[in-house]
Amino acid sequence: MPSLDPAALADLATELTTLSVTAADAIRRVKEQSGGNVSVRIKADSSPVTAADEAAEGIIRHGLTRLRPAWPVISEEQTEHATPSGHTPYFLVDPLDGTREFIAGRDEYTVNIGFVAGRAPVLGIIAAPALGLIWRGIAGRGAERLEFAGRKILQPTPIRTRIPPAGELRVLISRSHLDGRTRAYLDSLPHTQRMVCGSSIKFCRLAEGAADHYPRLAPTRDWDVAAGHAILSAAGGSVVDPDGAPLAYGTPELRIPAFLAWGGAAPTERQLRSAS
Repeated sequence: MPSLDPAALADLATELTTLSVTAADAIRRVKEQSGGNVSVRIKADSSPVTAADEAAEGIIRHGLTRLRPAWPVISEEQTEHATPSGHTPYFLVDPLDGTREFIAGRDEYTVNIGFVAGRAPVLGIIAAPALGLIWRGIAGRGAERLEFAGRKILQPTPIRTRIPPAGELRVLISRSHLDGRTRAYLDSLPHTQRMVCGSSIKFCRLAEGAADHYPRLAPTRDWDVAAGHAILSAAGGSVVDPDGAPLAYGTPELRIPAFLAWGGAAPTERQLRSAS
């Protein structure tokens, strides 16, 4: 297996940060050239894709192949997705997460690059082109937020999850993917303040201490979660399945049935009940 020592991961994080900004710049240029009316194509799974998704995809795939040719790249916009080996590290890419937000003219869309080793995300980069923000994290090394303008990246600021005050639980809910099962779960939680947010920025808000919990009890894909999972874990949070078990990455379907993201360790049912 290629070296995954701390220095190598730090170098990789720097390289992926630069690559994410290049992809973010391409997304902005597509939007500017379209005058805000980006053409949309509907994929076989009924989800939308735009020229911005495809431009970012091409830049990231080319960049990762050049930087780390030995490590496979699995991306949302690939026509076919091979099941990754359990022994080889690989990248999970969502070149434009929050395509619906992007089409609607909102700012909550991102470029996601996750790096998985040993079936777990160990490094994540999320760039928000419209906000000029990047969040990144390395397992066991902490997380940070950076600002960028064009291709210029400013110095990072460390971030950390928060300990919620007694009687307050800030819960992030999806703007575009709020299903019935998740609604029922939200209704069962005590003392919640609900905050609507699009794309994987929800993981980032948890990581920087702006919220405490993000539940998704409907299926999603590995590339939707990996980068945010790595950042949140590095900032002191956790992402588990509804039973509290680790998420299973690299299944044949590359599918995550449901998850609960927390700004700290996942609480037990007893702890949740005692807070009510």
